[in-house]
Amino acid sequence: MKFLFLLLCAVLGAGSVSFARAQEGAREPASVTPDFAVDENRAAGSAYVPMDNWMYPALDRLHALGYVDTAYLGLRPWTRLSMAHMLERSAESIESDSGNEEARKIYTALMRALQPDVDRAEGSQRLHTDLDSVYLVFRGIQGTPLRDSYHLGASLVDDYGRPYESGFNNYSGFSGRAEAGRFSLYFRGEIQHAPSAAGYSPALATYIADTLDIVPLTQDPVQDTIPEGPIAAANDVRVMEANLSYHLLGHEFSFGKSDHWLGPDEGAAMLWSDNAEDIYDFEIDRVEPLRVPLLSRLIGPVRYDFFVGSLKGHTYPNDPWVHMEKISFKPTRNLEFGFDRLTIWGGKGHEPITLHTFLRSFFSFQNVTPAVKYSPEDPGARFGTFDFSYRLPFLRRWVTLYTDSLVHDDVSPVSAPRRSGVHPGLYLVRFPGPLPGLEHLDLRVEGASTDTPSASIQSGQFLYWEDVQRQGPTNKGFLVGDWVGRQGKGGQAWLTYHLSPREEVQFEYRRAKAASAFIPGGTTQNDFAVEARKRVYADLELHGRVQYEGWKAPIYMTGAQSDTTAELEIVWTPHAPQ
Repeated sequence: MKFLFLLLCAVLGAGSVSFARAQEGAREPASVTPDFAVDENRAAGSAYVPMDNWMYPALDRLHALGYVDTAYLGLRPWTRLSMAHMLERSAESIESDSGNEEARKIYTALMRALQPDVDRAEGSQRLHTDLDSVYLVFRGIQGTPLRDSYHLGASLVDDYGRPYESGFNNYSGFSGRAEAGRFSLYFRGEIQHAPSAAGYSPALATYIADTLDIVPLTQDPVQDTIPEGPIAAANDVRVMEANLSYHLLGHEFSFGKSDHWLGPDEGAAMLWSDNAEDIYDFEIDRVEPLRVPLLSRLIGPVRYDFFVGSLKGHTYPNDPWVHMEKISFKPTRNLEFGFDRLTIWGGKGHEPITLHTFLRSFFSFQNVTPAVKYSPEDPGARFGTFDFSYRLPFLRRWVTLYTDSLVHDDVSPVSAPRRSGVHPGLYLVRFPGPLPGLEHLDLRVEGASTDTPSASIQSGQFLYWEDVQRQGPTNKGFLVGDWVGRQGKGGQAWLTYHLSPREEVQFEYRRAKAASAFIPGGTTQNDFAVEARKRVYADLELHGRVQYEGWKAPIYMTGAQSDTTAELEIVWTPHAPQ
C-alpha cells in the first residue's frame, strides 16, 4: 500500500482543489448533496469533538438514514466545523425530504449545537472561549471485575483506560476550548479515584509474563500490562485530552493528547480506539474531503491522517514510539473504504528514536530476517488494516454493512485474509412496520475475532504481539485496539430507543472468549447492560448505566464469577442550546 504516494498526491492538490460531488453524482442526481467549498481565505481553526460526545451517534444515524454523504466513519474524531460542513452539504436533501421527520430532528439538534462555530468562522475570528462541560461520574462495582485487556479481558471497555476496581469509583472533570483565527485549543481533565485491589497472584503474573508475553518478571518486575497485586488505590489527576491545532489548506496540524478512532465500528476499532489512555502525539489530519484531479474520477474524494507519538508503560523495550498513516476513499456516496498502517519502533536497549530510525520504519513494506529484527536496523512492528462501510442496495436508508480488519506482518488484510482479524457489523437504523415509535428504534450487531484461521498461533503471539515489541500496541497497560484482545472471539449488540437526538434508552449485550490456545482453559465474558441518557434541563444531563457480567477464567479464579456495575454521570453544559 503506497500510502506515501497517495498522501503526497493529496497534499500537492490541497491548495488548488476543494471538495465537490463524488463521481457517482452523475449516476444518482436525485440524491446527491450540494457542493460545499471551504473558503481557505476565511478558514478558521476548530476544536476536535471527543469520541464520547452525543454528536457522533447522531451523525451516524443521519448517515445510515441516507444523508451526510461526506462523513468518513473510518476516520474520527471530527472537528466541530467539519461536522457542520457535513450537515450543510446535506441540508437541502434533508429539508426537501418530507418523509423523514426523524432526520430533520437530528439535523436541527446538531446544527443548533454547531451554529455558533459556523457563525464565528464566517464572522469575527477573534479569541473565543467556551466551558464545554463539567461532569461527575459515580461508579460502584460489586464483585471482582476484570481489568486486563491484553490478557484475560476487561469488564469495562472504551473507557479511556480509567482505573476501576470493586467498590466506589469516582471521576470528576471538565472540558473547555478556545479558538482564535486558525488556532484552536481543547482541554479535558479529570480527578480519578479507584479503590485498592488484591490483583493477580505472583504465580499468575509470572505465568503471563514468562509464557504469554515472554517478558520475564525476573527481568522486568513491574509491568503495566499485568495487574499484579496488591494494587494500591488510585487517586490521580489526569489530562484526558489537551491539543493545540492550526488549520491550513484543509488540514489540522496539531500537537498534544487527542482521541483516535480508526474504524467504522461502534464497539471498537481494531487498530486504535478509546480502550486506552490517549497518547501525546503530533498529527496532520485532512479534516475536509479532497478531490484530487483525475484520480478522484476513480476513487472519489479522499481523507487521510498521520500521527506520531510515544507509548507509555512498555518495558520490553522501554519507551517505544508509534506512527500511523491512514487514507480513506469514497468512490460512491454509499461506499467508503480505507487502509491503515501502524508501526511501533525504537525503545531503550533496542534502537534509538531518531529521524533515521523513523524514516526506516516509515518506508519499510516487507518482512525482514530475525537478524535484522534484533539489530538497530529493525523497521519495527507493523500492523495493517482495511475497513469499509456500505449502505446496502435497495436498503440505502435502512441498513449499513461495515467491517474492520487487522493483519500483522502483511501489508494489508486484503492480501492475507486468512491471517487477519475481523470485526464486521450491521446497522439497522429503523424498523419496518406501521407501529408508532418504530422510527426511533435501531439495532446494531457486531462480531469480532483475532483468532485467525490459518496460523497455528500459540499463547496469543501473533495479532497485537510482536517478537521484539512484545507488549504490542498498548499504552499504560491497556490495548489501544479491539476489546476482543489477543486470540479471542466475541460479539456485541445494541438495541436503542431514541427519545430525542440527545436522549435514549439502550440495551446492550457483549460476549468475549479467549482461546484455550492463548489462556489455558480459555476465558469467557457475558455482559448485559441497560443505560439511559436524559436531559433534565437544557444544560443538565443525566446518564445512568447498570451492567451485569458473568465471567470464567480458570487460570485466575475457579468456578463462575460475576460482577455488577452501577454508574451515574451528571453533566452540566453551560452553553448548550435552549
